[in-house]
Amino acid sequence: MDAHVPRAVTTALRLRGIDVVTAQQDGADTLGDDKLLMRASVLGRILISQDDDLLREGTRLQREGIHFAGIIYGHQRSVGIGQMVEDLSLIAHVTTTAEWVDRIAYLPL
Repeated sequence: MDAHVPRAVTTALRLRGIDVVTAQQDGADTLGDDKLLMRASVLGRILISQDDDLLREGTRLQREGIHFAGIIYGHQRSVGIGQMVEDLSLIAHVTTTAEWVDRIAYLPL
């Protein structure tokens, strides 16, 4: 999770047994978008974000053919906390991280 995702989303996912690491926990919350996305990729984790700048970074990497672990984006005005938790829970249970490499997905599903 990047620093823009509400803590309630992280907490609810953990209560559902989903392994979540926040940028703050990893000490990566002060990294720029490019470095944060690469850090998530090194860890083999999809980056969940509500930051428009991160979308631009992901799109740039796609255009340049640079691999990254994947981004799931939910605009703050388009998806509420409950919907975000439901969608991310579904994604966590029916997909693998390997399926998300170089992909950008938008919430709500």
